[in-house]
Amino acid sequence: MNEKSLSPSPLTPLSAPVAILGVPFDPVTTDQTVAAIVGMVASRRPHYAVTPNVDFVVQALDDIELRKILFDAHLVLCDGMPLVWASRFLGNPLPERVAGSDLVPRLLAESETRGWRVFFFGGRQESLDNAAARTLEKYPRLRLVGAYSPPLRPLTKFDDTEILERIHRVKPDLLFVALGCPKQEKWINMHYRNLGVPICIGVGASLSFIGGTLRRAPVWMQRTGTEWLFRLIQEPGRLGGRYANGIWVFSRAIVRQWWLLRSRRRHTRPSPVPLTPPALGSPPGPAAPLPTGQAPPHTVLTAPERLDAVAVATLAESWVAAMDSSDVAIDLETTRFIDSTGVGLLIRLRKRADLRQTRLILCRSNPPVEKTLRLMRIEDFFDRSETLASRETFAGVKPAGSFAAKTSAGARLSLVWNGEVTAVTRMEMANHAETQIAALPPGAEVDIDLSRVTFADSSGLGFMLSLKKRSWGREVSLRYRHPSPAVRNVMRITSLEAYLLEEMLP
Repeated sequence: MNEKSLSPSPLTPLSAPVAILGVPFDPVTTDQTVAAIVGMVASRRPHYAVTPNVDFVVQALDDIELRKILFDAHLVLCDGMPLVWASRFLGNPLPERVAGSDLVPRLLAESETRGWRVFFFGGRQESLDNAAARTLEKYPRLRLVGAYSPPLRPLTKFDDTEILERIHRVKPDLLFVALGCPKQEKWINMHYRNLGVPICIGVGASLSFIGGTLRRAPVWMQRTGTEWLFRLIQEPGRLGGRYANGIWVFSRAIVRQWWLLRSRRRHTRPSPVPLTPPALGSPPGPAAPLPTGQAPPHTVLTAPERLDAVAVATLAESWVAAMDSSDVAIDLETTRFIDSTGVGLLIRLRKRADLRQTRLILCRSNPPVEKTLRLMRIEDFFDRSETLASRETFAGVKPAGSFAAKTSAGARLSLVWNGEVTAVTRMEMANHAETQIAALPPGAEVDIDLSRVTFADSSGLGFMLSLKKRSWGREVSLRYRHPSPAVRNVMRITSLEAYLLEEMLP
């Protein structure tokens, strides 16, 4: 089965996310979050939720893999009062903080009532055992079907076969993953499609709070946004430097986002917003009639001069509906201002395109829009066109993972990879590469050009690592060449850059 066909439908409200430094926070309350998760479990399709706090957001600024995981998540919950304050400062307020530490007990109670099966994964064994024991004391009818603490090791060295077998065997409805950020988010992203679990949630220290290993801050500190200070007092050595750096980086970045959007707002005027999108498959202006029974090639949506919260409230429903029925091109030529909600709508549409297996292209975006996307470091997550997209433009969009070229001269093979090397594409890419390499004689050389690879996740790098090892076992020398900046970033974060790019294995 095509893994992409397993992509679930978003069950969050239609309201567009609020983009804070490129992280699209869903504007939901805790009650709405629980209701959305109830729907996800009922759907029996795979989803994952993330609960970013300020530290998550700061890490995502430099870690493109984490940034994309947060970008693609089915639920992005605001776990931090500073983020709520930042959303108000930016003029697009989130309704409330949805803390993972508050959400987990709510979901455990819901699980007991509904008979859901729950699995705890991660954390130290003592902490996990305490969390399991205390959970069953408080929720005696809860079906806690597993609690597993993996050995402490890097993500790329996990025994995923054993872990997946444990989870498949007991078929949980909810999987709480407590490996810490960003490890838990990356592990979930690598495996959630194949786990058979309707909802996976990274919960950080929440299980330690339940088990009593860590004490949670008093309610007054939670409400005043000083819970981080209580955590710092408990773990000063581990958290001191990280928190100091995070506060400084986050504060500067938020002021930059506010200043950019404020300056743009002052130089644009409100513009009328069309209540419906242009006719399907037509450029702006009068629609040419289509022959009876002929499907339009794509939809062109013309963005207003100000793509802000007011415009999004009017446009969101019709734009999402357009995304459901065809490929979509958004013409941004006349857009002079875009705020955090406008960016959130573009992100929502990009997610919707992945869900429906349709394509979204941003067309003719001008410098103000480009500058905002670059500020949020999400410009590479969208397909782009400098002209208004035509049928040929959509036909030219590369698949997520593909093999653009192959040259062979004797015992030397050159491959060119395109698109993304991820958990979704790795199997097809592995089969193709291994078939080619298996036909080579001992002593052969293989070069794989990564210059056209737009993104690789930890799962993709794990595949690249194992491919290199297996090639060496066949006495074939494999080299990865010219990694794009995005791929090199993930290599650096995972400490695999030198190993993957060196000439030969030691």
